[in-house]
Amino acid sequence: MTSSTNSPRRAKRTGPFPRALTCAESTPAYPGEFPQRLLRVAEPGELIAALPAMLGFVPERSLVVAVLHGPGQVGGAAIEAIVRFDLDGVSAAGGVEQFTDCVSAVFAREQGTGVLAIVVDDRLSSSGAPLRRTATLLDALGAEGIAVRGAWSVPVIAAGRRYRNLFDPAGSGRVGDPSASMIAVSHVFDGRQIRGSRSELTALVAADELLCARVRARIGPEVVRYRDRLDLARRAGQETAYQRRALEWVLWQIADAASGAPRAEREFAQLAATLRDRAIRDAMYGLALGDHAEAAEQLWAQLARATPGTDRAEAAALLGFSAYLRGDGPFAGVALTAAVEADATHPMAVLLETSLQSGLRPERLRKLAYCGHQIAADLGVDIGPIGD
Repeated sequence: MTSSTNSPRRAKRTGPFPRALTCAESTPAYPGEFPQRLLRVAEPGELIAALPAMLGFVPERSLVVAVLHGPGQVGGAAIEAIVRFDLDGVSAAGGVEQFTDCVSAVFAREQGTGVLAIVVDDRLSSSGAPLRRTATLLDALGAEGIAVRGAWSVPVIAAGRRYRNLFDPAGSGRVGDPSASMIAVSHVFDGRQIRGSRSELTALVAADELLCARVRARIGPEVVRYRDRLDLARRAGQETAYQRRALEWVLWQIADAASGAPRAEREFAQLAATLRDRAIRDAMYGLALGDHAEAAEQLWAQLARATPGTDRAEAAALLGFSAYLRGDGPFAGVALTAAVEADATHPMAVLLETSLQSGLRPERLRKLAYCGHQIAADLGVDIGPIGD
């Protein structure tokens, strides 16, 4: 079995799914624009050890489904997508139907020929309700015509932990070292982070309520100040010049944030006010394809933690878009969920989350980044080269 380690991840959660049911983290292998470096996974212990690298974090209490494409024999198939579910979500009322709907959609889209299933749950034993629920889920896939070609369970993903074959009670083995798997090493070389848990992702955008309250009090005056000055510049025929200086100030904030310097409350408020200028906001999407993407993400994450409502949604949408384009579906999903929860009517946040849920390929969104580059250029600012 093979897995592409230089392909984008995407999130998937179809419209009616409750947020408790996470059908979110995947690593689809797209042809064409994204070159594929194939790494062979020879046996279940290696596959289980590779899951943290594939997902970007160590899954806990999760059901992970690998969609296969290619020959019927597992040894010759390629993993087209890895999809993770929260076990508590799929065990809830209606969870089985939602689970099969989600897997069926991914399976059809990837033209799957079978799936592998890995249950990560510290509550599993050789019998009992958790194991029966897992069997129900796998049986439901079979009833949908999706062949489950292998299934294993493991309490936690850690080197040396024993996994069990759910189809063969005598079949078991040891999990390899997740940090030493070839896929993990490849991802580290590519600069991708592998986080200890999904909660580490959510913590990156979790609102700091005390800071938000202090910044909120400053945002109104900063918005008035920005708009008044923009109106004065417009009447003087200097609107473009004013916006150029504002854009340059945001770029300076990005560079300063990358150095590790903390933002002051007034700076957060000024950033929020400046990003309410649509031209400035849209130009920022161009950074997702350039050398400054990582630095920009640091600032967007800080701003998302420091601001409430629409301003939080704005920052989280920028963060989610950047993560989406670089192939980090799990983090993109977390950021965009935060954006929509902050403002369910935010057009860009809703559009991006819907795109992520529906499995839209990241390259289809590159046009938005190109437009951001052009807007910055129209204001007379070079925001850096566009990466591959």
